[in-house]
Amino acid sequence: MSAPPGGAGPAPADRRARVVEAVLPSLRRSALFVLVAAAGWALAAGRGWTDVHRSAGYLTVATALLAVGLFASTHGIDLAAARRNLRLVLLAVTVGVLVKAALISAVMYLAFGRPAFLVLGVAVAQIDPLSFAATRLRSRMSGQAQSILSAWASFDDPVTVLLTVYAAAWVVPALPGDPAGPTTADLGGFALSLARNALLAAVAAVAWWGTRALHRWAVTRAVWVGRAVTVGQLVVLLGLAVLAVDQFLLLGLAVAGLFYRPPIGRVLDLLTRWAFLAATFALGLVLVGGVDPVPGVVLGLAAVAAHVVVASVICARLPAADRLDVLLGQQNGITAVILALVLERQFVGTVAVVAPAILVVNLVHALTNGLREASGRGGPGTAPAGPAPAVRPRRRSGRSPAPGAPAH
Repeated sequence: MSAPPGGAGPAPADRRARVVEAVLPSLRRSALFVLVAAAGWALAAGRGWTDVHRSAGYLTVATALLAVGLFASTHGIDLAAARRNLRLVLLAVTVGVLVKAALISAVMYLAFGRPAFLVLGVAVAQIDPLSFAATRLRSRMSGQAQSILSAWASFDDPVTVLLTVYAAAWVVPALPGDPAGPTTADLGGFALSLARNALLAAVAAVAWWGTRALHRWAVTRAVWVGRAVTVGQLVVLLGLAVLAVDQFLLLGLAVAGLFYRPPIGRVLDLLTRWAFLAATFALGLVLVGGVDPVPGVVLGLAAVAAHVVVASVICARLPAADRLDVLLGQQNGITAVILALVLERQFVGTVAVVAPAILVVNLVHALTNGLREASGRGGPGTAPAGPAPAVRPRRRSGRSPAPGAPAH
C-alpha cells in the first residue's frame, strides 16, 4: 500500500479502497437478506398465509436449519489453535454470551416493559462465525484480533441456543394467555437436557473413533473398503442429526462437530449457505404479519452496545488497535435468523422485532468498520501480525469467501 512521503498515512485512493473493503461485504449480505426475506413475504402475502408458524412441520424445519448452522460452526474449528485460546473461549461462552444477553434483555424490558422481550436479547447475543469469516480484513486486522473474534464467534452459538431454550421456558409463565410450547423451567429439567446432549455427543464420539480405526484398517485392504467406511460415517452422522432434530439435542450435535469430521467440508459449506437462504425466506413468510421497527432498531443497537461493553472487558489488555477491531465485530447471521423462527411459536411477534434488528446490527457493522478504515490505521504496514486465527473458515478449497456470499 502506498503512502504519502513522510509517513503521513495512506493515500486517499488507498483509503477509499480500504473503506470499500470494509463496508461492501456487509452491505451485500444485508441486501441479500432483505431481498430473500422480501420474496418470502411476497409469496405469503399473495397466498394469504398468515399463520405459517403454526403449520405442521414448521418447528421441525426450523430446528433442522438450526442444526445445520450449529454443526457447521463447530465443524471447522482448528482445535489446536482453540486450545491455545482456552481462556478466551471460556470468557466468550460465559461473559460473552450471558452478560451480553442479560444487558440486551434488560434494555428491551426497561424500554418496552414486555416480558416476551426478555428472550430477544439471547437471540441476537452471538457473533455469526461465517459472517465474520466473510468480512474480516485479512490484510488489515491483526492475527491476534482475528483469533479473538474467530474463537468468540464459533464457540458462542451452541451456548446461545441452549440459553435461548431455557430463557424461553423461564419467560413463558409470565405471559398472558396460553402460548404454545413448554411452560416450566427447573434445574432438574436443565440437568436432564444436558445429560441427554452429553449422551448424544458420547455416542458420536464412539462412532467416530471406532469408524476411524476401521477406516485405517480398511484402506490397507482395498480402496473401495475404505470408501465404504467413509459412507458409513456419513450415514451415522445423518442418523445423529435426525435424532438431534427430533429430540432437540442441538448442543450435543454441535459438540460432535468438534471431532466428528468426515470429508464433507465443501458440501457442508454449500448446505449452510442454502440453510441461510431457506431460513431467511421463511423469515419473510412470517413477516407477512408485519414488522415492528422501533423495538427492532432498539434491539439491534442494544446488541451492538452490549458487545462493546463486554468486549471492552475481555480485551482490556489488548493493544488499542486490536481492541477496537474486536469492539466493532458484532454481526448476526443464520443463528439469529433461525432462533427467531424457533421462538415465534412461543412468542408471536419475535420475527417482527428480530428481523429489523439483524439488519440494524449488520448495517452498524458496515458503517463503523467503514469509519474505522476511513480514519486510518497508522500508515503502511497496518496492524501488527499476531498468532494464526483460532478458527478457520470451513472451506477446504483454499478459496476466500466471495464478498457477496450469504451470511451464516
